[in-house]
Amino acid sequence: MALPHGLRALHHPPFRSFFLAQLVALVGTWMQTVSQAWLVLQLTNSPFKLGLLGTFQFGPILLLSPVAGVVADRWPRRRLLIATQAALACQAWALALLVATGQARYWQIAMLALVTGLANTLDAPARQSFVTGLVGRNDLMNAVALNSASFNAARIVGPAIAGVLIGRLGVVPAFVVNGLGFAVVLVTLLGLTDDGAARRRRGASVRRDIAEGVRHVLRTPRLRAVLGVLFVVSLCVFNFTIYVPLLARTVLRLGPEGFGFLMAALGVGAVAGALAVGARANPEPGLGLLLGTAAVACGGLVGLSTVHHVWAAVPMLFTTGFAGIITVTGCNTTIQLGTPDDLRGRVMSLYTWVYGGVFPFGSFLIGVTSERHGVSTALLLNGSLGLGLLLLLVATRPWRTAASPPTPRA
Repeated sequence: MALPHGLRALHHPPFRSFFLAQLVALVGTWMQTVSQAWLVLQLTNSPFKLGLLGTFQFGPILLLSPVAGVVADRWPRRRLLIATQAALACQAWALALLVATGQARYWQIAMLALVTGLANTLDAPARQSFVTGLVGRNDLMNAVALNSASFNAARIVGPAIAGVLIGRLGVVPAFVVNGLGFAVVLVTLLGLTDDGAARRRRGASVRRDIAEGVRHVLRTPRLRAVLGVLFVVSLCVFNFTIYVPLLARTVLRLGPEGFGFLMAALGVGAVAGALAVGARANPEPGLGLLLGTAAVACGGLVGLSTVHHVWAAVPMLFTTGFAGIITVTGCNTTIQLGTPDDLRGRVMSLYTWVYGGVFPFGSFLIGVTSERHGVSTALLLNGSLGLGLLLLLVATRPWRTAASPPTPRA
């Protein structure tokens, strides 16, 4: 059956199976994300502790992502993904058991968030590189866009379901469903073939392997510029799981259903942005587009700092999600297209390092500022900081020595 041009990556059967399994798992993940944030606020009523939870979850990416990239280039990526999905499933079920038995404490939730962070640190570069092998370079941008669309379609469905479940049954069902979602991905991966043997001899120095990936980025001005844009939006924009529950609970005075509605509005915008990117004929977005959408996303946060009614918050969240996902999807595609296959795991680990590694700082900043001055001030600070950093990036022009990325090695 012929598919629309915007869905062309689904013509590849292995990618189609992996994509659908991931979609199921992502719905569960967003259900857990929303439920976990709500659980922490119920247990502690502390914006600071909610922000600190993000630090536990994303801290491992900051510390260990370059090493994870070496592992992704040395070992078969499918087997790595099997291990990470199993670990994430066990984490979700452990959290469900703690809450169901009435034993859940903040420190336990924080430790399980750390387990999630460690698994995701290894999972991200392996998964990003694995997808390239499933579709090939010609359909890579469409595959990345579809993955972003599925991630944000789950952002619509997951929080909406979680909001209803929290109000009626509590948070435990979300954790159970999340574990089942990872089990679906695990079964799918067992039915796929490995993407070849390790690409690097395992006796080589880990430090040398990391340095090789870093040198590739430093010698490619376009990649440096893209990582700069990614740094800004990751630090200032993408802490949705911190500022949206705080906005819902402390500013708009909403319950769990209203919180889920706000997350859904954010997700609708992000899905629209991902589909817009996937429908593009040009496989790689320009730097001007990335800078522009990053500025719009930061401006959305500034707008959110002024709202006091749910109907004013919804269009701001839609705009932030729409612009933010275009920026991140474009950065992902540009980096993958500008990187040879034997370096992809290491370079994508740098992408993950920037994208997820600065989350602990952003989460901590939002948590501390919200605790002391309120969430509206935190949103204004983050949005203004993002706009200022983008202006600084434009002024330094890190892409100026190269008009296009180098031709990747075969």
